[in-house]
Amino acid sequence: MLETLVQGLLLGGLYCLFALGQSLMFGVMRLTNTAQGDFIILGAYAAIAAIAAIASLGTVALSPWLIAAMLLPLAFGFGYGLQRQVLNSTLGRDPLPSLVVTFGLSIVIQNLLLELFSADPRSIETGGFNTQSITLPGSISVGMLPLAILALAVAATAALQWLFNRTPLGRAFRAVSDDREIAELMGLDAHHVYALATAVAFVLIALAGALQAMRTTVSPSDGPLLLLFAFEAVIIGGMGSFWGTLVGALLLGITQQIGFRIDPGWGIWFGHIVFLAVLVVRPQGLFPKTRG
Repeated sequence: MLETLVQGLLLGGLYCLFALGQSLMFGVMRLTNTAQGDFIILGAYAAIAAIAAIASLGTVALSPWLIAAMLLPLAFGFGYGLQRQVLNSTLGRDPLPSLVVTFGLSIVIQNLLLELFSADPRSIETGGFNTQSITLPGSISVGMLPLAILALAVAATAALQWLFNRTPLGRAFRAVSDDREIAELMGLDAHHVYALATAVAFVLIALAGALQAMRTTVSPSDGPLLLLFAFEAVIIGGMGSFWGTLVGALLLGITQQIGFRIDPGWGIWFGHIVFLAVLVVRPQGLFPKTRG
């Protein structure tokens, strides 16, 4: 059981990275990105394509970690442009336009990836790092890559909380989230602030995509399942709560691992049961608001 809990925590770290971008976009703009999972897969394939392109040049062998890090500024610019040019026009009291637009983006991304890469699963070779492990007391084996992912998830959660509470940009995020009209009267450009929030979210999305491709194989049709995991983690933790998202993701990962231990076909189902139980008992989530 201890090994199951440890593996659940490691899996929850990956789910946390899936969900943080969703939590940020909803917390600032009340926008539910139904293409979240497909953007994660897009980030994974962008990293795979970049690694293949650099390898084909045959000049300098770069680490896949370095190549993934080089893609993060591009993800920032892509997220900013997407929000500024497309998603800002869908924001308002009615959530339907943003849901329809992001659903359409989901379909476009899936078909684009199928056209460019086919349906064959792909992954990122990490030079054996994904197979390395350490042994904890009690003969519990922990993979180095999942451990690194968990550490990155905790660091990203702490960084987002610090950004929200300790920086001028975070104050701008909170201002437009609480009352957009008053914030604009005080001189803030809400559209610019929204675009910056989405840009930060897409850095996390690109990071999650690259790590997913390092941890396992990815295919163009994986997006909806990753969206489901991200959405469940956010709802369990509480919409807009970063530490809550981390707790929700860890709880989801542990629950799934317990289900897998009982029966290989029950893992995902156990996670859905916990998600539904939280909706019934505490619909606002465990930590419904980000606080300092």
